[in-house]
Amino acid sequence: MKQKTALITGASRGLGAALAEALAPTHHIIAVGRTVGALEELDDRIKAKGGQATLAPMNVTDTGAMQTLCRGIHDRWGTVDLWCHTAIHAAPLTPTQHVDAKDLEKSIAGNITATSTLINYIAPLLGTDGRAVFFDDPVAGQKFFGSYGATKAAQIALARSWQTETARIGPRVDILTPQPMPTATRARFYPGENREDLHDIHAEAARLLAILDK
Repeated sequence: MKQKTALITGASRGLGAALAEALAPTHHIIAVGRTVGALEELDDRIKAKGGQATLAPMNVTDTGAMQTLCRGIHDRWGTVDLWCHTAIHAAPLTPTQHVDAKDLEKSIAGNITATSTLINYIAPLLGTDGRAVFFDDPVAGQKFFGSYGATKAAQIALARSWQTETARIGPRVDILTPQPMPTATRARFYPGENREDLHDIHAEAARLLAILDK
């Protein structure tokens, strides 16, 4: 029986890494991330659990790299059973009238353009039976979240359109909302927060995957 494959974009750390670990017993993990060392550490944890991973140290904003990745997936496995998109560019918080143009450009490239490009490339790999999962963060409109909030909301708008378009024909598209977790991204946004009050990242990954099983 062919082993299922799970493509995790943004797998270096945080929720992406936790999802990769949780899926490793049942899926071959294709882990995409920018930090080689963090991917190698993830690989060690997956192997310790008896799983296997293919590491892809790439930036999702690099269109050529994403083309190469998807071509490689097609040539080796033919399809992708599950795609979890957790890659995100978290621009610094700032008053809206002081939003830096370069930060906004990076946010657009990482959160909107890259997502649209990935949907275009990965949809054929998912076919009609695969599944794509996006993760909402309802911060749009909150103070100081202009660049991140606006582009994250746009990313989810893309996912919702795709979800509606494929509801009858596949692939299945899910949009989940994680509980607050002690990730590096959240620490940048809320540096004085009591992290003990946040949800364990591995428990949250398990909760989210359980929703997909329903």
